[in-house]
Amino acid sequence: MIIIKQASRLQEYLKQQASRGLLSGFVPTMGALHEGHLSLIAESRKHADITVCSIFVNPTQFNDPKDFDKYPNTLEQDILLLEKAGTDILFLPSVNEMYPEGLTSLEQYDLGYLETILEGKFRPGHFQGVCQVMYRLLKLVQPDQLFMGQKDYQQCMVVKRLLAIMGSKTKLVPSPTVRESSGLAMSSRNMRLGADQRSEAVAISGTLKFIKDNLSGESLPALKAAGTEKLQQAGFRVDYVEICDADTLEPVETWDGKTPLVALVAAFLGDIRLIDNMIITEIDG
Repeated sequence: MIIIKQASRLQEYLKQQASRGLLSGFVPTMGALHEGHLSLIAESRKHADITVCSIFVNPTQFNDPKDFDKYPNTLEQDILLLEKAGTDILFLPSVNEMYPEGLTSLEQYDLGYLETILEGKFRPGHFQGVCQVMYRLLKLVQPDQLFMGQKDYQQCMVVKRLLAIMGSKTKLVPSPTVRESSGLAMSSRNMRLGADQRSEAVAISGTLKFIKDNLSGESLPALKAAGTEKLQQAGFRVDYVEICDADTLEPVETWDGKTPLVALVAAFLGDIRLIDNMIITEIDG
């Protein structure tokens, strides 16, 4: 595995590989890697000739500076995991490398309603930060395929919108959420959970499964209210329990029995904010 820290060197190397006709896959991360990230590396290796992974904790997407300060740093372990997984290139830039002109007066993107609902509503500015860093990474790597996890369902939709804004030929390949045996969605934030909290956190996936299992017999507002109550009883402070059109992410109040739906949750356990989602209807194809 080659580790590159300078954007110019990365571009030079990748241009050489592209001139040989090699297809590239890209897995952007903020480090603190787990099996979910490694599953994306594995997917990239199946479909691309070269797999590029980036580790960069992007300051512009943290609307809470404390959250940025507490983000786990496990770089040495991450490097070992990526080597073992067969990653070809690790891009490891500094903040100055990614934002040479500083962090003020950055560009803004028209994300439409995606910026006003769910994560966009509860984390103002978050998706602008995601787009600011992803624009820079995509311009540098120019991958044929971009691999991202569906645990960040709304983020995948935002990046899809960004690719359209950029007129990029990169294909976004969302991959299913990887879960622990308990059902807990794998996340870098799980590293901050204590042993007791890890067992309590399973209530989120349990709530999503409850919504899925009771979809046909309940009204959607009643299901959301029941899901919220379940999480509150389990000790969570709930930001949202929502049911949305799986294709557009627009919230729905009634279901026609055909539209694919996704249930999404964001809730605090102590001071740790966890998100998860689950497709709750069968999707053809």
